[in-house]
Amino acid sequence: MDARLNYFAAPTTGKALKHFMAVGRELKQSPLPATTQELVALRVSQINGCAVCIDMHTKDAAAAGESQVRLHLVAAWREATVFTEAERAALELAEQGTRVADAATGVSDEVWARAAKHYDEDQLAALVLLISFMNTANRLNIIAQQPAGDYQVGQYH
Repeated sequence: MDARLNYFAAPTTGKALKHFMAVGRELKQSPLPATTQELVALRVSQINGCAVCIDMHTKDAAAAGESQVRLHLVAAWREATVFTEAERAALELAEQGTRVADAATGVSDEVWARAAKHYDEDQLAALVLLISFMNTANRLNIIAQQPAGDYQVGQYH
């Protein structure tokens, strides 16, 4: 299976996409815990059905020491006892931030307050940017039908 389009090879979008990917690399350096970043990236990708991002973030998280139990339970985090309160708040914000069309008010004040309880302003900004970044990356991959399964850890970093 081949992707419909190679964004990097297209003269108009190649340069823009390199800048976009630089945003993702910069977010990795943010004060938001790396574990939280991978869990959020994985959950957003699950919601959107982006196989290539699910593949990438599952492999990267495992390589960074994340347990298989936690990775398998991200999709059902509400019922799982293996996530911290801070991680649960980040996952909840990621879900509402990804499903903004499903709620008349977007992200609720209650969800925001739970996240703000665990993360400072710099971490919250990184979390919001990560959620937005992942939603954009998911859509780029889904529209182009980027194939999944061949990702090697660290390939895009």
